[in-house]
Amino acid sequence: MQNSEPVWRHVDEKAGPAIELSDRVWGMPELAYNEHRSAAEHTAYLQAEGFRVTEQLAGIPTAMMGEAGEEGPVIAILGEFDALPGLSNEAGVAQHTPVPGDGNGHACGHNLLGAASLLAATAVKDYLAANGIKGRVRYYGCPAEEGGAAKGFMARAGLFDDVDIAISWHPSAFAGVNEPISLANTRIDFTFHGRASHAAAAPHLGRSALDAVELMSVGVNYLREHIPSESRIHYAYLDAGGVAPNVVQAKAKVRYLIRAADVQSLNRLVTRVRKIADGAALMTETRVETQVISAVSNLLGNTPLERLMQDSLDRLGPPPFDAEDMKRAAEFQATLSEEDIESAYKKVGMPRTDSPLADRIVPLDSPRAPMVGSTDVGDVSWKVPTVQARGATHAIGTALHSWQATAQGKLPHAHKGMVHVAKVMAGTAVDALKRPEIIAAAKAEHHAKTGGVYHCPLPEDATPPIGMSLTV
Repeated sequence: MQNSEPVWRHVDEKAGPAIELSDRVWGMPELAYNEHRSAAEHTAYLQAEGFRVTEQLAGIPTAMMGEAGEEGPVIAILGEFDALPGLSNEAGVAQHTPVPGDGNGHACGHNLLGAASLLAATAVKDYLAANGIKGRVRYYGCPAEEGGAAKGFMARAGLFDDVDIAISWHPSAFAGVNEPISLANTRIDFTFHGRASHAAAAPHLGRSALDAVELMSVGVNYLREHIPSESRIHYAYLDAGGVAPNVVQAKAKVRYLIRAADVQSLNRLVTRVRKIADGAALMTETRVETQVISAVSNLLGNTPLERLMQDSLDRLGPPPFDAEDMKRAAEFQATLSEEDIESAYKKVGMPRTDSPLADRIVPLDSPRAPMVGSTDVGDVSWKVPTVQARGATHAIGTALHSWQATAQGKLPHAHKGMVHVAKVMAGTAVDALKRPEIIAAAKAEHHAKTGGVYHCPLPEDATPPIGMSLTV
């Protein structure tokens, strides 16, 4: 930092309110596009901090944006706040203890994600004002990352068109720059329509939609042997046709989640899956309808921004965990298998230690294992240069989408990791504003990779699946 007063001080000044916010939104019974209470909390915080707030971005009731600053480059800081179904747990309890009557939980740490991003954006706002630096900081409150592809709909609507760079993060067991690798994916509902009949008296008159769904499953299972190794295909029955086995099922629905290395590979794989669905319909004399629920692009990395964020991480050092944090984290680590812990170290390419919490920053050149999940941050990364951090908020070995992740979300070590990564994002944003050559280099690399073109994987007629239960 050129100034004697670092932006990190502004993070510390705001850490209390941001932590209180993460407490209030934790564990709410909300899923994709229904995060109304969480969105209201984020909006109220932005307004209280003096941001210029725009609500219902891209027609999404739970998406909002707060902007501060005048003129200069636009820095976007992305936040999330959605939860997952069936993964609630009592806060701080190191055993599986679901919350009675509430099956949802922040098992991917998005309560922390949104709070830290709000904290970073607020600190940057205050720093720019205090030091007379030209620039605008925007906090984008993005719902429905867990399968709803909200950022894709927002990108398609042009909400990032005037952004210079975007910054985000994700909870993890380690602190470092997030590897810019993810899978493009799409969710498609296949609904088969047949003909009902008495299964015993007139089976020949029926045309089973459930048979079609099952035959599609068989076909896709054979397809799996003949797809690229990084591709993934998952499915879930949404409607098995009823509960009466003596009735030939006239309607059945299955949702397929298809992943591939990039959008082009995804489109080719989707074509093959659609052919299998058509074949299943042909074999059963049923009719199939399809609906694309969501689709996201693969992540696109940006070397200048990744190096800039690494500088911020190295300056700051690891989160300030104390002995009590280590003790509590060890309780959760004891619920994990050796394979869980070894896998966590392999993912970041770090040698194993006895510490239950991260006590080092992951080097940028660490030989990390690629991520095989998906994120709608990928669509933002194709629109503008984007960088993400990992924040050390969980005991090493904790798997995301697990009760252990939910249970740790309000513990002191999670909050310390959250504040730590907020400082990293704020430092990265301010450094970029002070060094316009970095923004220029980031844009040049981005254009070289994309040619200035973003192909949204969402069909033109696709709309946000508001009200649906979605997971990723």
